[in-house]
Amino acid sequence: MALLGCRFHSNILKIQTSMNVILPERTPGIIGKKTSVPAGTFPVLWLFHGLSDDENSWLRNTSIERYVDDYGIAVVMPDAQRSYYNDMAAGGRYWHFISEELIAKARSFFPLSHRREDNFAAGLSMGGFGAFKFALNRPDLISAAGSFSGVVNILERFNLKRGNPEEFARMFGTPEDVRETVNDLPWLLSQSISKGVTLPHLYQCCGTEDSLFQLNKDFYNTTRMLGIPVHFEEDPGFAHTWDYWDLKIRSFLSWLELQNLSEI
Repeated sequence: MALLGCRFHSNILKIQTSMNVILPERTPGIIGKKTSVPAGTFPVLWLFHGLSDDENSWLRNTSIERYVDDYGIAVVMPDAQRSYYNDMAAGGRYWHFISEELIAKARSFFPLSHRREDNFAAGLSMGGFGAFKFALNRPDLISAAGSFSGVVNILERFNLKRGNPEEFARMFGTPEDVRETVNDLPWLLSQSISKGVTLPHLYQCCGTEDSLFQLNKDFYNTTRMLGIPVHFEEDPGFAHTWDYWDLKIRSFLSWLELQNLSEI
């Protein structure tokens, strides 16, 4: 695999920002590796970080570079600051940056596939919300998405007595500013069903000792009520920690390989 770090100017954010990119290498005979590299452009995983992290966190805290060796896919890890991948009430337009500008920039720099069946999203915590938000708002682009310990219901997150309420308000404003918008994931699910939208394949997991476990279980129950198939894993004994996410990114990649994405 080739690991590349990029700094570039964002016209939407009006700042210099960064992303890390893992690309499959077509060099044969690398000792200890069994990379399967597709011809042409690469399938791509858009991989999102959590609230206290940045574009380096998946590289520092997991073996993501080694894990994707077996799959021949590229990984794009952007820096989204503490934005919740949102056009913030008091801050940058990170939703438009992630969902529009980042894709165009990354595709202009690297040989990434434009095909829906070759594009996936995943993330942890804040990034789990971002991955599902990306997938549910851009089902034309994303064929599968994974949320690891994700903040999958922003309206309910407003009610949780933890974190910094003032910072959360800077990100989203008020609960009424979230309701029935791009940030309201349960509403997006119901809208997709009513409109007959072909949804991406969804993978969701959370540890039972995580403070977000009930939030995740409730979201999964909502998908079941709506008749939306979601692969859900609850893992006893795990909390909101990197040892869990290191395990689950491997599980997600294995699950992703089993999906027949060319038919959706």
